[in-house]
Amino acid sequence: MTAALHDDQPPSGEWTTDDLDALPDDGRRRELLDGVLLVSPSPTAAHQTIAMRLGVALEAECPDEYEVTQGVEVRINRTRSFIPDVLVITAPAAQRRPARYEPHEVVLAVEIVSPSTRSIDRVLKPALYAQAGIPYYWRIETDPAGLVVHTHRIDPVHEVYTETGRWTKFVDTGEPFPVNLSVAQLTPRYL
Repeated sequence: MTAALHDDQPPSGEWTTDDLDALPDDGRRRELLDGVLLVSPSPTAAHQTIAMRLGVALEAECPDEYEVTQGVEVRINRTRSFIPDVLVITAPAAQRRPARYEPHEVVLAVEIVSPSTRSIDRVLKPALYAQAGIPYYWRIETDPAGLVVHTHRIDPVHEVYTETGRWTKFVDTGEPFPVNLSVAQLTPRYL
């Protein structure tokens, strides 16, 4: 099984988070979807700039009971594990300084849509994050005309997200905490 893991070949049966833990820390972004290993290409410079700028902007407004981070694994269950681009987590979760978070520790998951992850970021991840009980989901779409930030709040009864805003100039929302930031501030110089 060890040789198979080093080649990103599936072990017998389905992939699990134990299998993820056995893989080398080689910088690849590996996620699990119902026991299927997803390996994403390295993000673009524009993608990383948006994530960095959003993290800094959220951190500037973040109350003490939360912490902002990026690119940390969220383990939903033994066969589902995702890595949001930006996360807001609870302060107790941050104080543990973990390598991964559980869904109940995540307040906001943000995905920046890339050409290779459009369907995953627009449809799949929001459905599974909502099912896992993550209260807020933001999706950032990149377009030659500029960025669009879509904000969502969970409907806990139906376990789906409801869109609360579509922002092209300013993100002005009270969820998960009061946020007022310029979309231009997030936009890379060369989009």
